[in-house]
Amino acid sequence: MSRARPALSLSVAEREQLSQWVAAHGTPQQVALRCRIVLAAATEQADVSIGQELGVSRLTVKLWRERFAQAGLEGLWKIAAGRGRKPSYTRDKIQSIIQATLQTKPKGMTQWSCRQMAHSQGVSKSTVSNIWRSHNLKPHRVKSFKLSRDARFLEKLTDVVGLYLNPPDQAMVLCVDEKTQIQALDRTQPGLPMKKGRLGTMTHDYKRNGTTCLFAALEVLQGKVIGQCYTRHRHQEFLKFLRRLDQEFAGDVPLHLVMDNYGTHKHPNVKAWLKRHRRFVAHFVPTSSSWLNLVERWFGELTAKAVRRGSFSSVDDLKIAIDEFLNAWNEDPKPFVWTATVESILAKLARCRQTLEQIKPGCTAPRTRRQKKRVTS
Repeated sequence: MSRARPALSLSVAEREQLSQWVAAHGTPQQVALRCRIVLAAATEQADVSIGQELGVSRLTVKLWRERFAQAGLEGLWKIAAGRGRKPSYTRDKIQSIIQATLQTKPKGMTQWSCRQMAHSQGVSKSTVSNIWRSHNLKPHRVKSFKLSRDARFLEKLTDVVGLYLNPPDQAMVLCVDEKTQIQALDRTQPGLPMKKGRLGTMTHDYKRNGTTCLFAALEVLQGKVIGQCYTRHRHQEFLKFLRRLDQEFAGDVPLHLVMDNYGTHKHPNVKAWLKRHRRFVAHFVPTSSSWLNLVERWFGELTAKAVRRGSFSSVDDLKIAIDEFLNAWNEDPKPFVWTATVESILAKLARCRQTLEQIKPGCTAPRTRRQKKRVTS
């Protein structure tokens, strides 16, 4: 039997931390084994008996006993240099692939593919794929955006977001908009139904059978939607829809309408009608900010669940499908909850504007008249 070595001295905090690492599911197994060795070494057991108990050699127990005595808890997580598989490519090579992905484009194209980048850099496509994945690079994807150039952007943003986050008492907030040019597309052949191992199918070609325009109003609090299809989307149709809203929400309860800046909504006849009906209060979102209107989110639901995969032999069939979706939605309406604050939106826009200025100086929003006067004076 070998002579027992002096027991390691562990503080209460160190013992608790070692026990937590041993019990944690996320601790690597090699680190958990080192923790068990140190905890066993805190007793007066010999290195041989500790090794037999944990299934390691005496030299391994000696190594981590000494490593803990020198470096403490942090030493248990360090991996000795020179172990493991050597990297196939240097950091400079990886950095050059990242810079080429971000700063260059292939000849005659808009973005790189794995195979094109691999051929250009002299590496395999799986190497490029791994580098892109580890750095969260996705050249094949793109998101659309547009910064508003509205001179009253902050005022309108605060007004609309305030309605969502803190709606007025004894009033209703309605998000109103039109979904124009909804096409009644009829597929040239019947699609095959979905079954195990096969998606539902539909022909790539179609026949156009006309369009319709949907006027809709989303009641923000309950999620109920009032909709009406019209052939055109002029101010005359918008006035008809406003009269329907007046009937649907009878009484003297104020109705706050969130709308975009489409010319139909600001027609003189519409303004005159709103002036006569004081219970209707118009709130306009900033220009190029349709994402502020919650009914746009509902239009996405309508397109995805009732229109995109449908086949309609006439405009009337399309209107019937829209009405059926409206009725089904209103049987169990689900409101869309707005969570973004004005501060968070402004912070995100500031980051976007800063990025645009770095890419192309001078592409910020135009100055307002007041700002221009200050500059010229």
